[in-house]
Amino acid sequence: MYVLRKPLAIFGILISAASPIFLPFLKVPIKGNWNLYQTDVGLFAITYGLLGLCVFAFFLRKVSFFRICSRIYLAWCLLGFVAVYFKINNYFGMKLVDGLLAKTLHLKWGWCFLFLGAFILLIAVKKLKTASASNGLETNTDAQQS
Repeated sequence: MYVLRKPLAIFGILISAASPIFLPFLKVPIKGNWNLYQTDVGLFAITYGLLGLCVFAFFLRKVSFFRICSRIYLAWCLLGFVAVYFKINNYFGMKLVDGLLAKTLHLKWGWCFLFLGAFILLIAVKKLKTASASNGLETNTDAQQS
């Protein structure tokens, strides 16, 4: 049986909601720091869509759906980071120009807070151990839930 730790989930939702808007994700030389919306609008929209699913599951009190959505959200954050990294390093397809571009564009610390929020959402779901399972006795209801 899974239990949702609500204060931890709310904290993770707040960090995940605030970081793409207010924190820098990419440093562009002339324009300055860009948040996630300025970096990629599609990535921003899908990130908030998945976070919205997590919030929806939180308010419906569907712990298993929240657990699945938080895992998908963490995987999406990792995929987004890798996509932005490879887009910086392989934008034009020419080795010289891509090398110069990779030296001028830098990933910033906003990614750390996005991952922190996703990780907090992931650990907000806790598996409870029942008394019979901790003694080594497994009942039929415990076997059916597994």
